[in-house]
Amino acid sequence: MNSTRSWTRTALAIAGAFTLVFATSAAAQVQTDTTTSHGAATHEQTITTAQVVYVSGNDVVVKMQDGSLRHFNNVPASFRVNVNGQQLGVHDLKPGMTITRTVVQTTTPTVITTTQSVTGKVWHVNPPLSVILTLADGKNQEFKIPNGQKFNVDGQMVDAWGLKKGMTVSATKVVEVPQTTVSQHTSFAGTAPPPPPPQDQPILVAVVTPIPAPAPAAAPAPAPAPASLPKTGSELPLIGLLGLMCLVGSFGLRQLRR
Repeated sequence: MNSTRSWTRTALAIAGAFTLVFATSAAAQVQTDTTTSHGAATHEQTITTAQVVYVSGNDVVVKMQDGSLRHFNNVPASFRVNVNGQQLGVHDLKPGMTITRTVVQTTTPTVITTTQSVTGKVWHVNPPLSVILTLADGKNQEFKIPNGQKFNVDGQMVDAWGLKKGMTVSATKVVEVPQTTVSQHTSFAGTAPPPPPPQDQPILVAVVTPIPAPAPAAAPAPAPAPASLPKTGSELPLIGLLGLMCLVGSFGLRQLRR
């Protein structure tokens, strides 16, 4: 091709492996554009409940749902738990308090696309390894050409061997890097321990005492028995009876003798 002729050529690099590899020395002349696209995010929630059994300073021991004990040493002062709308710190925790930890993990697929482009005039070609371009500032920069690189020149696909001195070349390098972004949000909510049982206190008790009915009038006490029988008769009848018996006895003995 005649170098005096005006050549306008455009080389479009294919994304992926078939792109120009730009030398770091050409960074000042390479236009770089980075975009990030996000896919649909997924959320995973984990809820853990524990009961505070011991608090001393910044050390906390809790009882997990499976009955095991866990010791959290040196809980940071920034720790906060929402209890009935109040944000409490580690020094506000009390034994018996129930704490629920909610962890929401968000996973977002992300694709970072980096597009690098350069425009220059072919000053020298060393096919199939490299090409030297004269950039807009008049400086020459060397770029490595990957294996199998194809260039679109006036609608014709050519390789590095098709590049000629004096061609104006625009090359683009597109790199897509898939990534996964994971973020976590942790929140704590708690319930205050139950109130302690009331202590024994004196209670005013009303005692109703029934008024007894009046007792009936007592009967007069009987007169005491006399120490001896009153003498109501004399001893003469008794003596007469004894005399009569003696007479009958003597009369009977007389009859027996006869």
